[in-house]
Amino acid sequence: MVTEANTSIRLTFGGLLLAMLLASLDQTIVSTALPTIVRDLGGIDQLSWVVTAYLLAATVSMPLWGRVSDLYGRKRLFQAAIVLFLLGSALSGASETLSELIGFRALQGLGAGGLMTLAMAIVADIIAPRERGRYQGYIQMVFVLASVAGPLLGGLFTDEASWRWVFYVNLPIGAVALAISTRLRLPAGSGRARIDVLGAALLGAGLTAILLVTTWGGREYAWGSPEIVGLAVAAVVLLAGFFAQERRAPEPVLPLRMFREPVFDVVSAVLFLTTCAFFAAIVFLPLFLQRVTGASAVQSGLQLLPLLLAGTLSTAVIGRVVTRTGRYKVFPAVGLGLMAIGLFLLSRLDETSSHATIALDMVVFGLGFGMVSQLLVLAIQNAVDRRDIGIATASANLFRSLGGSVGAALFGAIFASRVSAGAGPGEIADALDTVFLAAAPVAALALVVVLFLKEKPLRGPSAKAATA
Repeated sequence: MVTEANTSIRLTFGGLLLAMLLASLDQTIVSTALPTIVRDLGGIDQLSWVVTAYLLAATVSMPLWGRVSDLYGRKRLFQAAIVLFLLGSALSGASETLSELIGFRALQGLGAGGLMTLAMAIVADIIAPRERGRYQGYIQMVFVLASVAGPLLGGLFTDEASWRWVFYVNLPIGAVALAISTRLRLPAGSGRARIDVLGAALLGAGLTAILLVTTWGGREYAWGSPEIVGLAVAAVVLLAGFFAQERRAPEPVLPLRMFREPVFDVVSAVLFLTTCAFFAAIVFLPLFLQRVTGASAVQSGLQLLPLLLAGTLSTAVIGRVVTRTGRYKVFPAVGLGLMAIGLFLLSRLDETSSHATIALDMVVFGLGFGMVSQLLVLAIQNAVDRRDIGIATASANLFRSLGGSVGAALFGAIFASRVSAGAGPGEIADALDTVFLAAAPVAALALVVVLFLKEKPLRGPSAKAATA
């Protein structure tokens, strides 16, 4: 029997999924539109910043969004993040120069950091950990769908309408999410302290330096160049200053007490390694399908559906098992094992591999990934105090983002070192095999680390959650 409360929860959850979709989709949807954007606006030397500005702003702002929401409540902040994202989207679509587009993409990224962090924290507010497993499949579907469908949709909008619709399409979807957000009934924050501005600035600057190292290293500048070495040194100094500041701040941006929670430490490390390995597949499989098997951009997006569907299916099934049993540790371990096996299988593909073989290898990898990421977020939310749900969720997203950035840079460098200009399908296949083979031990290392995860009983529905 579907009660009014269940209907309200589902409607609210649907709005949160829309917000997550917006934030994650805009990480990838612009990639296939970039050549047309440069043709219209010029500035090819700044091309990479259209993507980098968004990722930097989103990643750096995540901890601040999470901490502020713990102190002052999430509803108004969530609505502000939607408005900021939509404003950045509208201005990006109306840009007349590439410099304008880069600046507006950064504004959009600031909103995206809030959307992703606050949407997942709100899920923790309204659904108890024991019940949350049932919803993980939908959340996982959003992330994988955005990774796979983003480039496909970007190409379709660019070819059939205009690259500006890559950004304008966010407006009606965001308006629906904003309307649904008015129905949220969430606990108010304590409002007990001021934000640690210095700590936020040091963390933001340190993370920016790290991301610039991974983005520019081996591409814009050599790894041993003064620019990259200087950024690496700056990152170490800034983060050391951040941790020193957090020790004495009355209300730190990232409370160091969370690092005394073993679950937090293990999950953060595993999320970093998992996303790093995931990016080897999600970034380079489309390249394999297009350059080795001869698929078009649209066809390669469709051929990635086995990975998408397998990941969604495994998350949905495992989520229901977790809800019924309250046990979750075994699934990330099994999932990481399947990811490592899947990457090894992908490393054996070449230009003679059949579509069935490629699809089966993607299914193995997708089934594994679906058992890992969202269950680990559930574990970290279940382990920390309710007062730290926002910053714990933001930290999980932060380590995922850093893992993705490092993975893209690391495997991009490996691929570049193995392929020459004008390479044919055979050489490209060999280079991609090296990438997938290098990623398999990363997933295996994550498997070893996750074995140290302490499984805490999942909390059941609280009175507050039931009321919400």
